[in-house]
Amino acid sequence: MKKFKNIYSILLIAIIVLIGCEEDKDYEFGDIIAPSNINITIDILGQDANNPNGDGSGKVTFNVTADNALSYTINFGDGSEKTIPSGTDTHVYSSTGVHTYTAVVNAIGTAGVKSSQSIDVTVFSSFADVEAENLLSGVNVGDSKTWFWAADRPTHVGLGPVTDDYGNGEFAYEAWWNSIGPWDTEKSCMYTNEFVFTRTNNGLTFEQTVGPAFIPGAYADVLGVGGDQCHDETVATTMFGVKNVSFAPSSSKAAVEGSYNNEPYRGTTFEISDGGFMGWYVGASTYDIISLTADEMIVRIIQDGDGFAWYHKFVSTRPTQGPNYVHTNLVWEDDFNTDGAPDASKWTYDLGAGGWGNGESQTYTNNSENAVVQGGSLIITAKDDGSGGYTSARLKSQGLYEFTYGRVEIRAKLPSAQGTWPALWMLGANFPTVGWPQSGEIDIMEQTGGDKNTVLGTCHWYDNVNSQTASFGETTSISNADSEFHLYTIEWTDTAIKIFLDDVEYYVLANNSDLPFNADFFLIMNIAMGGTLGGTIDPAFTEDTMEVDYVKVYQ
Repeated sequence: MKKFKNIYSILLIAIIVLIGCEEDKDYEFGDIIAPSNINITIDILGQDANNPNGDGSGKVTFNVTADNALSYTINFGDGSEKTIPSGTDTHVYSSTGVHTYTAVVNAIGTAGVKSSQSIDVTVFSSFADVEAENLLSGVNVGDSKTWFWAADRPTHVGLGPVTDDYGNGEFAYEAWWNSIGPWDTEKSCMYTNEFVFTRTNNGLTFEQTVGPAFIPGAYADVLGVGGDQCHDETVATTMFGVKNVSFAPSSSKAAVEGSYNNEPYRGTTFEISDGGFMGWYVGASTYDIISLTADEMIVRIIQDGDGFAWYHKFVSTRPTQGPNYVHTNLVWEDDFNTDGAPDASKWTYDLGAGGWGNGESQTYTNNSENAVVQGGSLIITAKDDGSGGYTSARLKSQGLYEFTYGRVEIRAKLPSAQGTWPALWMLGANFPTVGWPQSGEIDIMEQTGGDKNTVLGTCHWYDNVNSQTASFGETTSISNADSEFHLYTIEWTDTAIKIFLDDVEYYVLANNSDLPFNADFFLIMNIAMGGTLGGTIDPAFTEDTMEVDYVKVYQ
């Protein structure tokens, strides 16, 4: 009886549900009608009396209509299939020569019911992509064109799997891992790369003329070298030299079925001979062209051995890296073009010894041996005074030039000796009355005595809320600071203090009315010896210099 009771219960529930549904609403189902009157027309690109199977591009445009159809799918007969809601699509057949394909069209109606019809397509494909060749190199024999990394654009390098990384709209790969933003610091070593395509009588050649090769961590183990860094031709042995370029149809699933900005991939690959590659070494030389214009090239290369696919963006005009500075009107400068003593209308000195609050070892003077303008530069020299001490110079614009807000640019070479502490900085003009740190301090550039491959940007002030000194600083790497001029810049507004090295921002402090950075400041340039940041002085130290090419203030 237990089984019968269960059956009765189920029937009762079913009756209640049916009655409830009928009470709520009477459902009416429309007729399910299969699409009919399917009409397929094709337009083979370049087809005429002399070229009955097209111009060799392999491009065929399908136009499909049907009564009662909501959408269409087309199996093109070459292993690829696509859903075409509009009924119109251009497909590229890529097998070399003249081939006949049977394309099957499914017209999809209500409830997914389908009607089918097929059409034979005979098309010629030669795999010559003349337009791509012209865009890469130029039209005439001897023309050449240089391509660069699109370093200023998001995701100019992206990593994804070999298949199923395509879709309508923007690249699906841009959501994958290891995609990078503009001017990625780790990749900066490759941004000097130059890739030259040249048209010859026999086709195109390729040559990387400038820059190293970047080897990603995903491939570095294959070579047994450090990953995610640049290497020269001793590691990437096929990097340099003139190579030949050959073209072929794309055959990968992503290339055949993928899209970019709702446009299909170009359907063309190019291969660089002799293991050549475009700056990113993954042991492969064949690139799917995803998109190509006169200004931009987007390609896809499959990494040898482990199934990764890399996506790269290149441009035909070298991108420039530079901040959008607020202050552009030059209001004050010293180019140090008159030999002799520094301009007394612009610079005065701090004089004396005593450690200057930081345990420093030098005595500041206004002697020419410590500060002189010579050969277009201000040269500040720290010296061993011959009696166990040191002399140096600290120049300042206090009382001569003071300002609120602006951009300061100082182009300088720094000392290299252990124990030297060079600084380009600013103090609040009210320093004599309120003292430090209440006056505020902005360090455009400092360098410690023990690390000459790093510079610091820092702000100091007095935190009234907590009744204590407050500081915020950042560091950035630098190379050849003692042998090459570098540009040290601050952009100062009522909302932010930003510090740059060679026009690359690495420091931001939000400014507000509670901070002392909303009043006049003056400029200071000096070399200290030892002390808090100078550290231990080289016992063999005799002298070293900071050379300043110019100081400019913009507002």
